[in-house]
Amino acid sequence: MSIKRVGIVGSGIMGSGIAEAAALAGFEVVIRSRARSTAEAMIASLEKSLARKVEKGTASAAERDEALARVRATSDLGDLGDADLVIESVAEDLAVKKHLFTELDRVCADHAILATNTSTLPVVEMAMETARPESVCGIHFFNPAPVMSLVEIVRPITASDETIEAARAFAEGCGKSPVIVKDQAGFIVNALLFPYLNNAVRLLENQVASMEDIDTAMMGGCGFPMGPFALLDLVGLDTSLAILEALYAEQRDPNYAPAPTLRRMVAAERLGRKSGRGFYDYHKG
Repeated sequence: MSIKRVGIVGSGIMGSGIAEAAALAGFEVVIRSRARSTAEAMIASLEKSLARKVEKGTASAAERDEALARVRATSDLGDLGDADLVIESVAEDLAVKKHLFTELDRVCADHAILATNTSTLPVVEMAMETARPESVCGIHFFNPAPVMSLVEIVRPITASDETIEAARAFAEGCGKSPVIVKDQAGFIVNALLFPYLNNAVRLLENQVASMEDIDTAMMGGCGFPMGPFALLDLVGLDTSLAILEALYAEQRDPNYAPAPTLRRMVAAERLGRKSGRGFYDYHKG
């Protein structure tokens, strides 16, 4: 099938980023948030992001204007009825996502593909909330979506070949490099990344080295752009904890069992950059 119109559900950073990537690539985009004000705030955020691209010379003023003209905001889920593809990027909560897929199945066109941007949760459980499980898949963008080239196309056992091929073509149309992965917790990247991050916290707990020295070692020794603690703060400690819990629930691998320090920091609302304090303090100048 040919994808021309894309619906984005969710008013967070990922939803805005996916909308920007799709609009710049020439797709018509409808952004849906529960409140009209937050949907319009996403448009404002998109305008600022595109303005920065023009300032940096990575996009022309004409490209900015054309992309913005392709995007509209709504608070009505029914406005996604003519979309060829709908991608949800709401809270990483399976119950919330399952309810949303029931609603999307009700309002979306019969031909539409319904996709989740989940990084860990089982896509098949969302698919089975619909009458079209063959048309449901994962399309997992990475943050920041306009910049990161990788997209994981997640194939639940219910998905058709046509759905996966259309999802792959959409990702390629956005200028991304898609990979096809089985519907298993963590997919590729998080299944490999989060044991590493979790074990870095354990090293700190065991006083093997300081947080700063662990970050320095992994950047200098492995060539990583940032160390594990800086990355945890960027991802968000609450998000990281949720991913590890989902990985452990499915695999029961001790490497996925969240380090106690991580749980305590989330309980203390030290969530990383988004709260101003995580392993590092971002309130400092």
